[in-house]
Amino acid sequence: MTEYQSSMQDFERRFEEIYLSYRQGMVRFAGEYVPCRQDCENIVQDAFAEIWEARGKYLNRDDNLLALTFKTIKNRCIDFLRHREVVHEAENLIQEELALERKLNLFSLESFDDELFSSGCDIDKLITDAINALPEKCRQIFTMSKIEGKRQKDIARELNITINTVETQMAVAYKKLREELKPFLPLLLFLLNLL
Repeated sequence: MTEYQSSMQDFERRFEEIYLSYRQGMVRFAGEYVPCRQDCENIVQDAFAEIWEARGKYLNRDDNLLALTFKTIKNRCIDFLRHREVVHEAENLIQEELALERKLNLFSLESFDDELFSSGCDIDKLITDAINALPEKCRQIFTMSKIEGKRQKDIARELNITINTVETQMAVAYKKLREELKPFLPLLLFLLNLL
């Protein structure tokens, strides 16, 4: 038997002993920080798998395999909790945006003037003029998106620009149209959702 084979057998024996003797304790350790038992089980299982897959680098070292396993589990718990925090922050941001959108919709509806339809003003002409007043590239992108119904990635590909440029130009268009058509904002919001 070669020295490598002997080292591998020794590692496998220590690994199995630790797995059988300490796995449940490690799940409880993870449970002190991660509330869901299934998540703790997955973290511990993934930590053992990570060490097993990298076992070649531990063969000729005097690493304390038990300490290494706990350290790996600790790091995986940290990664898990950081990821959860990012997800939680994103969910909060989405909820805030939805609440803001609901408030804007309520404001728009409350501000909606029924007289707009009977006042004799040509709303189509006002909107067309406001769109035509947009800078050329901005108008082209807005028209492709809202009137032709094209997706942003298709517009970007067709015009040989980035999706970020499309998004920026759409934001500029919305801002300019809101400014130009401020008295008709509720109607504009309604029409833009239909376009």
